[in-house]
Amino acid sequence: MNRQFIKLTLGCVAGTVVLLTNPKPAYAAYEISIAGYMYDKNNNNQYSTDSNITNMSLSDIPMPGFDNVGIANVNNNLNIREKPGTNEKIIAKLPKNGGCEILEIDQESGWAKIKSGKITGYVDSSYLITGTKASNLAKEVAVLVATVNNDAKVLNVRKEPTVNSEMIEQVAVGEELIVLDPLVVTYGEDYNKWVKISLDSDEEDGTVGYVSKEFVDLSYKLTSAFTLEEVQYGAGVSSKRVLLINTAKKYLGYPYRWGGNSLTKGVDCSGFTKELYSKVLGISLSRTSRQQAKGGKTISRTQLKPGDLVFYGNNTSGYINHVGIYIGDNKIIHASNKRDGIKISSMTYRQPLKYVRYIND
Repeated sequence: MNRQFIKLTLGCVAGTVVLLTNPKPAYAAYEISIAGYMYDKNNNNQYSTDSNITNMSLSDIPMPGFDNVGIANVNNNLNIREKPGTNEKIIAKLPKNGGCEILEIDQESGWAKIKSGKITGYVDSSYLITGTKASNLAKEVAVLVATVNNDAKVLNVRKEPTVNSEMIEQVAVGEELIVLDPLVVTYGEDYNKWVKISLDSDEEDGTVGYVSKEFVDLSYKLTSAFTLEEVQYGAGVSSKRVLLINTAKKYLGYPYRWGGNSLTKGVDCSGFTKELYSKVLGISLSRTSRQQAKGGKTISRTQLKPGDLVFYGNNTSGYINHVGIYIGDNKIIHASNKRDGIKISSMTYRQPLKYVRYIND
């Protein structure tokens, strides 16, 4: 099937949007509302269309609004407590540069009541960036994501922007994907609007793929808090597995760095598993996810225990490019990507390709 790609430039003349063909990459500026302020966010992605689409423009991409935004000013995670006070129960953690709505601040005690994601609790306001400074920072740290919507039972990720292209992954409803290009239009396709995305992998820029725009919702998002319940691994596991998982959880929110080998300064997915297994268990793993998948003992999904490794990759070719540590309750902890760093995800946020056990107990 022939496809035609035409690069576009968006311009405004006397209040009218004009589309111009341009042999160079198109640069566009578009207004987005964030934290109560309007601003121009530059975009240097290329867009493609055909002669049948003459009025294509960038979709409105929302940023969840804040009446009073706060940004976590910490090295790793800010503790959110059930009540104001350092001795009160910790109910959640807000990662570095994570966003919250400040509901109120007690000027006498310095404790702030906040809401982030589904969590409402209290933090020490001295660890929050607030006001205009927070609004400006939100513009810099917010990331464009594509959330799989309910129109898709499962979202197919393809190698090229066409339904005839190889399917490289399937992603569950509700999962978020980092967007590289919010609009790619192809000629002569039933599904002609695509979003270019990046999948978590041990490749420097992730694994690049395309998803149909019909099945995702685009928005700019700040990282939100995660509950302590989200990091529970369950009971009935050996002490060495408990130690491994508890140690891994200490690095939640720490940075992702491709090729990195430091749990504090930055690691990629296989660096995370390698360093943890060595540090906690004295078990030596190979450096890449593909090599790690070849070692150990291959097990079934029903045999999984916290501490075992879960591998992901190309569903068609079987090529492994990502790994996480199973922590129980159908969840993994992994060095995800540059946006999220070390995080917890549903084990089925992508379709696992292999399960491997290195811990003999």
